[in-house]
Formats: sequence, C-alpha cells, structure tokens
Amino acid sequence: MTRRRWIADEVRGNTAALVGEHAAHLVRVLRAEIGQEFDVATGEAVRLGTITSISDERVEFALGGSREVKATPKITLALAIFKFDRMEWAIEKCTEIGVARIVPVITRRSDVHLATAAVKRHERWQRIARQAAEQSRRAAPPEIAGPVKLKDLAGVLPDWATRVVLAESPIESEGARLGEVLQSHSTDVALAVGPEGGWADDELAWFREAGWIAASLGGTILRAETAAIVATALALEALR
Repeated sequence: MTRRRWIADEVRGNTAALVGEHAAHLVRVLRAEIGQEFDVATGEAVRLGTITSISDERVEFALGGSREVKATPKITLALAIFKFDRMEWAIEKCTEIGVARIVPVITRRSDVHLATAAVKRHERWQRIARQAAEQSRRAAPPEIAGPVKLKDLAGVLPDWATRVVLAESPIESEGARLGEVLQSHSTDVALAVGPEGGWADDELAWFREAGWIAASLGGTILRAETAAIVATALALEALR
C-alpha cells in the first residue's frame, strides 16, 4: 500500500514535525496514532517518518531511510490574475502536474478588485499548493510568489530561463505550437498565461520587446485556467 506523504513544517536532524492546522488535520481528521508510518518530505529528500509524538497542533516524526527523488524540468508559470475560484483550481492542478513556481501577474484585463485582493490571497494560495503537493506525492510544493505587475515580471524570473508567452495570435510565429517551441530549449522555462480575453496589445508588445518566444496551444480558445493546465502539462512532457 502506498504511504501518504506529508511535507514537513520543521526539520532538525533525524526528526521532523507538522505544526498548526497542518498537524490538526492529521490528528483530528485522519486520527493519527503514535507508531504510524508516512513518507515525510524534508525539502532535501523524502524519508520514512514514524510518529513519535502527537498533540492538537503538533505531530513529530522520527526520520528513517530516504527515497530517491527524480529531478523534473523547472517550469515557472506566470499566471495572470483572474476570477479566484478558477485561478485557485489552476494553481491546484498545475501543482499536481509538477510546476515548480507560480507568479501571479496583474495585467491590464485583471479585475481591479481582484488585483487589490490578490495580496491577501497569497497565504491561501500557498496552502492550496502545499495540499496539492502532498496529495500528488511531490517532494516539495511549488513556490507561490507574491503578485507582481507585468512590467516587473522580468525581475522575478531567472536570467537563464527560456521565456514563452501564450497568445491566441502568436507575436512572431505563425501558429507555432508550444511543444514544438520547447523541443530545443533548456529545462528551465517560464510560461506566461494571460487572463480571460487574452493579453492587451501593449502587453503583447512588451513581451516582444523583452524577447519572449510566442507560442499557441492550437486553434481553439481555452479558458485561462484550462490554458494554464494544458500549457504546464505540455511543457513538462516536451522537456522530459
């Protein structure tokens, strides 16, 4: 039987712990008991964890042998801010697929109210990503960056990442598909997915001037959350 995986909040030597609401879920919902074994992700490895101590808001593990963690392509998803329930669904599913980092982006077509409220959603988005990472048995959750304006996006991306913007009408390509675009590129990729309605003309011009590669997901128009999920899956497959 496959053991459930937890991402540790604290790690010290051969011990680890879940704390706060994270621990409370294991204690109250899953009825944890001393001696139970789980996989525990420590940030550097995934190790066998045996529960040694339980309280309402803290569960401690003794750490044993480690499991091999396979390296995966590093995909950064620059995701335009749109309706929160759909956006959070995209964060959850892209985490399950294997995205390494998500950067919420304030765009011209992002609702003003949502853009303002996004800062307060950051902690919730981190929690969603951690839960999805544990459910999908990842070794670590993706980093969820704080919201940034499009003009500041370049400053939060690694210099060496291949940068691809998804557009219904590719800027400098004639229908170039994402998978084809990534065939000859490195495993560090930043994907920019726009809001409902797509990127504004001046935003597309910004991407062009900043040297981003344009690509499409095909001839159909996808909702923003669908585009994010499909793009992440295609990129990971192309880069493996």
